[in-house]
Amino acid sequence: MSNTMYNKMWHQTQEALGALLDKEPQKMVEPQRNQVFIFQTLATFYIKYVQIFRNLENVYDQIVHPQKRILIRKVLDGVMGRILELKNEMVELELTEFHYFDDILQDLKLAPQQLDIPIPKYFLKEKLEVIKGREKILAQILADSGIDTSEMKFPVKSMPFDQAVKLIQIAERARQGRLRALFMKQIYLQEYRAKQSKTLGKKVTDSWAAALCIQKVWRRFHQCKKTEKLREEEMIFLGMNPPPLFNEVSATVIQAEKVDRLRNEVQMKHEEDYREALVTIKNDLKLIEGLDIKENLQDQIRHWFIECRNLTGTFPDYPDIEEGGSAIIFSNKTIQQVIEDIIANQEEEEKNEKKKKKKKEKQPKKTKRQKKGTKEKNKEEDEKWKMSPSLFLPAMKEGCNAYKEIWMNKDESWNFSQDFDPELIKEEKRKELESEIRVQVDELMRQELKNLKLAVDREREHPAKVGKKKKKGKKGKKKEKKTKKDKDLTADRTIESLYKELVEEGLLIQALKVNLSDYIGEYSYLGTTLRQVSIEPMPSLLDVRQLITLYGIWPLGSAAVHEKAPLVKSLLLAGPSGVGKKMLVHAICTETGANLFNLSSSNIAGKYPGKNGLQMMLHAVFKVARQLQPSVVWIEDTEKTFYKKVPNAEKTNEPKRLKRHLLQILKLLKPDDRILIVGTTRRPFDAELQPFCRVYQKIILVPRPDYASRYVLWKQIIERNGGVLTSALNVSCLAKVTDGFTQGHIVKVVKAVLTDQRIRRQIHKPLTAVEFITAITSMDPVYKEEEESFKNWYAKTPLGKKRALAITGGSTEKAKDKGKRKE
Repeated sequence: MSNTMYNKMWHQTQEALGALLDKEPQKMVEPQRNQVFIFQTLATFYIKYVQIFRNLENVYDQIVHPQKRILIRKVLDGVMGRILELKNEMVELELTEFHYFDDILQDLKLAPQQLDIPIPKYFLKEKLEVIKGREKILAQILADSGIDTSEMKFPVKSMPFDQAVKLIQIAERARQGRLRALFMKQIYLQEYRAKQSKTLGKKVTDSWAAALCIQKVWRRFHQCKKTEKLREEEMIFLGMNPPPLFNEVSATVIQAEKVDRLRNEVQMKHEEDYREALVTIKNDLKLIEGLDIKENLQDQIRHWFIECRNLTGTFPDYPDIEEGGSAIIFSNKTIQQVIEDIIANQEEEEKNEKKKKKKKEKQPKKTKRQKKGTKEKNKEEDEKWKMSPSLFLPAMKEGCNAYKEIWMNKDESWNFSQDFDPELIKEEKRKELESEIRVQVDELMRQELKNLKLAVDREREHPAKVGKKKKKGKKGKKKEKKTKKDKDLTADRTIESLYKELVEEGLLIQALKVNLSDYIGEYSYLGTTLRQVSIEPMPSLLDVRQLITLYGIWPLGSAAVHEKAPLVKSLLLAGPSGVGKKMLVHAICTETGANLFNLSSSNIAGKYPGKNGLQMMLHAVFKVARQLQPSVVWIEDTEKTFYKKVPNAEKTNEPKRLKRHLLQILKLLKPDDRILIVGTTRRPFDAELQPFCRVYQKIILVPRPDYASRYVLWKQIIERNGGVLTSALNVSCLAKVTDGFTQGHIVKVVKAVLTDQRIRRQIHKPLTAVEFITAITSMDPVYKEEEESFKNWYAKTPLGKKRALAITGGSTEKAKDKGKRKE
């Protein structure tokens, strides 16, 4: 796509966003009671914002104009934040983390794939050099300390000597048996050929019969091939099978990728030119227009002195530096407007004084009935649902207004290469230069005002102002004392030394290179229909993937989104073993370039002993995590930290060391700290529920894959491991038979079956479903009882309880009232 195409896409997206921003306040201001209507309006806005975000992200990634990209980035962050706000509203309304939009997608004529939330590419692009440098340092520290990452990933199991000898004997006997069988087969074939030569001593003389036999066989073979080809063509025509070159990458796609790479290079060049131009243009403006700006400001302020003297009889008080100086008075105003404001303020003060006197005289006392009526009205208003105020709508409106003022009707015929616009830079830098010069002018004019007061009015400064300043100084001292209470245990150490220590201790580990797109799954197409029949569906794998994007990756990737969006400090991934919980943790780190700290009970056992040691460890971890944010603190098997009863075998490891400190750590985390605590567990029912739910703000239940997800998993994992899908391999049968098995089981089976030898033999002997089924029979699936135990446990969590009450006909408010009465 060319620059004009991306510009056109941007204009269309901005128009759609402007229309959406106009519609949203109209529908959300009025309080509503109908929960279905509220959810549908929220869901439609959510879906439309996701579509806008997808287009904006694509435009921001590919457009090369540096000034346009600044505006698009501002709007993009605003749209991301608004999506998170709407998601939070839907969670509070439906009391569940998973939502289904099947009916709304049908009305909007959208496919479920269009609801997939992409990860902005700028998360990694903008700090690629920093991430690469950090990876080199980490690899160097690991190499110097003698820790081999390959051994950590694939630990070698030790084997007894007797067992090893038996294994070698079995392999040797098998080899000898195969050789003996091959030798016997050769002898048998020799004997068989000798017998045939004796029985068929005479040669066949009828050549016509032989030719007829060959013709029959050939025609049969040719017709079979022809019918197979016709059947394949028919299936492709009906859309049941993909075309032959469907999976192959076309030349146009390769060319498009090359263009994207070239566009990224042009982007970087234009950014560098833009940064240089910011400095050079500002310096030029300072030399050419600096003196004129200074004189104009001085004349403007002098005129203000004289006008105030004429209107009020005294000279005005000059605003302090902390208040903003003269910029407060003359912010986008002429001198006449400033004079009008002074007169208007005087009139308003007189009117307010008169009104206050009248109100005091006429204040009727409210009767008991009136008080009851007002209370009932307040209750009715509380029952009605209202949208909470947004922190991102003003930023989006500012971006849309800036687009309309500058870029909507701008003629760019002269700027074919889409380089920076110097006139826009001059406008920005003129304002900056004016604010810098204004500070100098304010100092001069303050002194001039003092001289005028002494000369004309014989006025002197009031001593009361000096007293106020002293009080402010005292308050500042109190604040300083408060900050001194937070002791820095490692004040004498650098971040580099702490980083090295944590790596050597194994608390800061290298994240595996796994993308979130590698977490394969399919959508749940029956979510809304099941909920209409009061059946709570199990979430699909792609629903889980979207939650990881919204709660984990977006806030960690963007500082602007993390500061204002609904804050998620901790996240729990609960599910049976093999469903990809660890993979999701590593994917969060890979997609955001975050550091990964491992505070699992098994990993911290024996490290930093004692209370002081534990405090030092936590202090060092979170100090490094803040300095090198974004960071992920991972607690594997986190149920051990909250054990109801510690098993005797694990008492020596002290698994509950972090239990008391986790809540304190969460309270200390601020919106500026892009740190996420992620816990993974396969046995959440072993933990104490209340402290467990206090620590983890968001709980995501990761299920075993359903039929649709298993079908996609089998196909993609077989192809990734070198397998070829043919008509001989019934993938649908595999997906149906392997109900209850997880992604981990499927990956193990595929790797076990697809050895190097089997991959080479695929041409002569294609893969069949029986090979995979025989390999998976030795593994234990996730039974329904285990799945039910996870569901029952989730129903006991705070959100699960509220959801259960809402389904049975109760409400969260009734539950709260009951709790208050019991207290």
